[in-house]
Amino acid sequence: MRNTTEHLDNGKPEPFDSAALSIEMLKAVVDGETYEEVATRFDKSRTAVERRIKTLAAHLTKVVGVQGLNEEGTAFVRRLRNHRKAILTALEVFDPYIAAQANAPRVLSEQDIELAVSRIKRRSSRSWHDIALFYLLFATGARPLEIARLEIRDYLDADGGIRRKSLMRSEVAINGRSRALYFASSHLDEALANYLQERLAQNLGVHQEETFGGFDPMSRLFLSATGEGFKIIPHLEEGKTRYLCRPILETYDKLFRYAEIKDVSARSSRRTVAARLHARGADLHQIGLLLGISEPSAVRALLPKPKPSLSDLVDELV
Repeated sequence: MRNTTEHLDNGKPEPFDSAALSIEMLKAVVDGETYEEVATRFDKSRTAVERRIKTLAAHLTKVVGVQGLNEEGTAFVRRLRNHRKAILTALEVFDPYIAAQANAPRVLSEQDIELAVSRIKRRSSRSWHDIALFYLLFATGARPLEIARLEIRDYLDADGGIRRKSLMRSEVAINGRSRALYFASSHLDEALANYLQERLAQNLGVHQEETFGGFDPMSRLFLSATGEGFKIIPHLEEGKTRYLCRPILETYDKLFRYAEIKDVSARSSRRTVAARLHARGADLHQIGLLLGISEPSAVRALLPKPKPSLSDLVDELV
């Protein structure tokens, strides 16, 4: 790993390479610094620091392996600190450049998604429920926790019609800021229509009125076979309340196993959404608005890096 540094206008040294910067941030946090302290030291926002650290920690557990820590555990700063020695040991053999090339984010094509859905349909015991969950990731760019929080009123109008331009309410959004939410996929329409028909037949989350298609508008959009929503657990991290929904993460892990898709997870699916929006002509600001990301650099990090042609590489080489 290169140790080259450059000095910014504010006089603070910053590692020349972005991966090296993330590594230094991770080391600082496992050594006891808070996200706020690291953000101040590296002249970054707290959100950017947290995103960098958790992304690197998750990647480290996948590529190298951290004894006693799985990818899910990297979401908690306390667990990172509890496994400080194992993380530092893993970092000693972690080459971010090789790892980035070997584990380049995969962007799913329409054919990939069609094949995945066909496999889920064959293998799932609640196929319409699971297919709707799968499509929702790629049709909206919502995070798993946000999907777990969605309610009937977010998807249906009072007259029972689909809310094509809805709202990711502030209490649903992970960052606590409302944003536009679009339901504009015929594939998702079909899956949710069939799933909701099954719910009506099973009398799950319904009310006696004719509004909202017969459903209680405050009922979660996705319910278990017993009528319960995904369980969401609050926890305190660095003085702030965070939320974890392990059941929906486990459900998505199961769906990706059914789909037989490698190198893609519910967490990384937003890369596919960002890439497909970019291919349609969306700019960084538009992609950020849909995904709930305010920093252009964070949006840019989701996009696949174009590989230059050989002729471009050798042009005026000397």
